[in-house]
Amino acid sequence: MPEITGYHAHIYFDATTQGTAQQLCDEAARLFPVQVGRMHARNVGPHPRWSCQLAFAPKVFEQVIPWLMLNRQGLTIFTHPETGDHLTDHRDRAIWMGEMLALDLSIFDKMGA
Repeated sequence: MPEITGYHAHIYFDATTQGTAQQLCDEAARLFPVQVGRMHARNVGPHPRWSCQLAFAPKVFEQVIPWLMLNRQGLTIFTHPETGDHLTDHRDRAIWMGEMLALDLSIFDKMGA
């Protein structure tokens, strides 16, 4: 069984919800040991919407995920483990909060996943 070395929670937003997403990410960083990525006001990687990434360790999963579930303010959040198998992590091992969206998984073919 692969080892989970961390998690990424991608907070999706658009021009009208960017402020809400920023507040959510800032509050998560205040409450938990998460690393907040940049606010991407464009689609990045396999993600079909603008996003900001929260990266966190497995030991805080049980605190971060329930908090995101209760505080996402209608935003869609895509969470996946980090095992080194990017395609499987994004395609088969993900948790969706809100709308399930189609990812562009072709990026992983180019990466040799």
